[in-house]
Amino acid sequence: MPERAARRLLEFEGRALLTRLDLLEPFAARDPMVAAAAPSRVARHAVDRYLAAEIRRVRGQVQSYLLQLEKDWDEPGGEMLARRLIFLRLRFNSLLADFDTFDDVLTQRCQTHNGVWLAGLDVAASDGLVVPGLDLPAPPVVCYLDRGHGAAIRRARTRLATGANPVAIVRIPRERMVGGGIASSLLHEVGHQAAALLDFLPPLRTTLQAKQVLAGEERPVWRLWELWISEIVADFWAVMQLGITATLGLISVVSLPRVFVFRVAADDPHPVPWIRVLLSCALGQAAYPHAEWGKVAALWKTLYPLRNLDSARLAMLRRLEDTIPELARMLVDQRPASLRGKTIPQALEIEKRTPGRLRALFERDRLAPETLAGTRPTLALAVLGQARADGRLGPEAEARVLEWLFRQWALRRVRAEASAEPKRNGCRCGCNAPAALN
Repeated sequence: MPERAARRLLEFEGRALLTRLDLLEPFAARDPMVAAAAPSRVARHAVDRYLAAEIRRVRGQVQSYLLQLEKDWDEPGGEMLARRLIFLRLRFNSLLADFDTFDDVLTQRCQTHNGVWLAGLDVAASDGLVVPGLDLPAPPVVCYLDRGHGAAIRRARTRLATGANPVAIVRIPRERMVGGGIASSLLHEVGHQAAALLDFLPPLRTTLQAKQVLAGEERPVWRLWELWISEIVADFWAVMQLGITATLGLISVVSLPRVFVFRVAADDPHPVPWIRVLLSCALGQAAYPHAEWGKVAALWKTLYPLRNLDSARLAMLRRLEDTIPELARMLVDQRPASLRGKTIPQALEIEKRTPGRLRALFERDRLAPETLAGTRPTLALAVLGQARADGRLGPEAEARVLEWLFRQWALRRVRAEASAEPKRNGCRCGCNAPAALN
């Protein structure tokens, strides 16, 4: 009798798992959203395929378990089957964890206003992974909003609870959805994915480790640069895509109480904020030489002067600052094998994104914003950010134009996917463009 009751208990638990698996419907069948708010077709299919495969795998394991329950029962076998059920539950909960990860991303697409914004951000993020002339195997990107201060990315092909992530997932803080700071945060996170695709970090780490061997008294400084290199490369990618917009957006993120701005932590992968902003300026100066970078660096030092710091901290900050030009040149001159002999600035054709070029594009487009909608999204964001940095575009107008651009990019992707034709330049959606960029 106890054996029969135990077998029935295990059987019912196994059948209950199958019942709950049947409730995990594809997102296409459960989340109503307007077409413009939907993630790309490639992203949707990648997520659906991934989850469907995991559901089939778990269902097969549960069905195999139920078949095993029908065999002859003995006490040792009963204990083994009870243990196996525990592991099946853990596997099921891992599947639910992955399902909830994508659910958090996709259900926001059902929200009025936010859904289309996010779809536009998807387009801009995907454009941030484009390297002209290089067929980069970039994954689809989906964005979502969350609380918190900083953005984050769950890179494609990194480990989820049950397998490799099929898409890149970018988390944008809600407070960043105001002004040009959104572009800086977005392209920084995209930079992490780009660094992985280009295999940019390993040779840099090797170079930095070699510097430590030869650095003598400066060894701790170069050890910190190696610790921080992943975040530094992401900042570098954002500066190469956005120019001064990336640095000003970074300033808005790391403008914190002084105790945090000057905190040097040997276990934090993020550079100390005071140094991080100065390095961003140095990267911009090395790639796009212009007086504006020195002005921003001076502004940052005015906001956070080096005073009332203990001598050890002050000495370390000074030593880090002294090595910034060398590190910036190292990044600008690096030639990853994936770029076939080109540097990152050369591959991204940054001569099209110099301050003078961005100003000229703003003048061209300020009375005809539909022209701006036809340019590459990252270039459009750089144009707006430069105009705001120059004081030629106020935050209110910038917010209106950004909202309109996100809508245009989302609608353009819908049309491109529907027609299966390459994207066309220009806005043909029939929506009213802002009268002017002022």
